[in-house]
Amino acid sequence: MFEGLKQWAEEVVAEYGYAGIFIISFTESIIQPVPPDPFITGGTVFGLSPVKAALVAAIASVLGGIVGYFLGKFLGEPVFKKFIGEKYYDRGEILFRKYGIWAVIIAAITPIPFKAICWLAGIFEMPFWGFVLAAFVGRLPRFLFMAFFGQWIGNL
Repeated sequence: MFEGLKQWAEEVVAEYGYAGIFIISFTESIIQPVPPDPFITGGTVFGLSPVKAALVAAIASVLGGIVGYFLGKFLGEPVFKKFIGEKYYDRGEILFRKYGIWAVIIAAITPIPFKAICWLAGIFEMPFWGFVLAAFVGRLPRFLFMAFFGQWIGNL
């Protein structure tokens, strides 16, 4: 299943460029498991602008994160546990209790499943604008790094 999603994502980026990166980044922040990083890097290897690719990915990821936030807020803990898992709920609760807004920034920068943190931000009623700011502050540097890494590879 994962291999099929990966192939789909590659085709979307190859055919649709920035729009493909937007789709992958948006949906990854809600539910789908394929991270946008390799597609941002691949897109810039083949000539997409690193700054534009990173901005598109960051904006899409934050918008998808907002959807996840409201899914968490309105559907709550039982739906989260059903779709994402109790393990991530328990880990997320510990992360939120210990780090608060930093939990979003940490998840946005690291391989921690960002979608899970977005849902949990809504479940734990994190202030909305604090969530949005933290998501953007974390996602943009990560995606800029991946985009410029891709450009560097493309220049080799």
